[in-house]
Amino acid sequence: MKLKNLFLLLLLGLSFCTSPEKKLPEVNPDFKKVLDAHGDWSKWINAKALSFTLFHETNLTQENHFFNLESREGRVDSQNFQIGFDGENVWISPNRESFGGRSVRFYHNLYFYFFSIPYILTDPGVTVEKIENRTLNGQSFETLQASFDAGTGDSPDDQYFLLINPETNRLEWLIYRVTFFNPENKSFNALKYEDYRDAGGLVFPRILTGYTLEGDSTTNIRYQVSFGDVILQDEEFDYEIFQMPNTNAVVAD
Repeated sequence: MKLKNLFLLLLLGLSFCTSPEKKLPEVNPDFKKVLDAHGDWSKWINAKALSFTLFHETNLTQENHFFNLESREGRVDSQNFQIGFDGENVWISPNRESFGGRSVRFYHNLYFYFFSIPYILTDPGVTVEKIENRTLNGQSFETLQASFDAGTGDSPDDQYFLLINPETNRLEWLIYRVTFFNPENKSFNALKYEDYRDAGGLVFPRILTGYTLEGDSTTNIRYQVSFGDVILQDEEFDYEIFQMPNTNAVVAD
């Protein structure tokens, strides 16, 4: 089935329900200033689902991503594979070999998190606070640091530094350290956020470019992805789309 047709079917599979608006989480004033610069972030707190299309600019492949925001069930449909998270297990179809990456579990929500920061950092168990300015490529940026309570997510020891554009107060660079594969990893990478576009009252980057980081300077481009068809929804996707198929699918790590 073509990805476009599947996308339409998934949208038709929404479960329709309404609920009162949630109270906004308490955040410190420095973080609130950044959130406010990214739009009416109450829309993120009250939204039920998010979908978007991702294009890998380095190999010209396309993926469609679907997530229920409260439960964080997710699905990624690519031309060569489908990945799902049913709330407990991550699965892949048609087989593990169809995904060439190191870890399916690591990948299943990787771009969802990168794309949706800073909104993701309003989650319970996350603390965001202002620290000393950080210099990148010779420019000084106001910097926020995110830290995670024990047991939050798959790798709570990850580190994130948000470098803020001084004119827009929006995120311009994310400096991050991944501990999913190695808790002792000390290496940082840099991610550039560009060309913000409005989607339902919130702004999301159209382009993310990953760089290697040496000291306070970026060097080689590691990857670049672009985004389109961003939709925030008031209804969750039907749970069935996140369940592992009965055939041609396996639980993956």
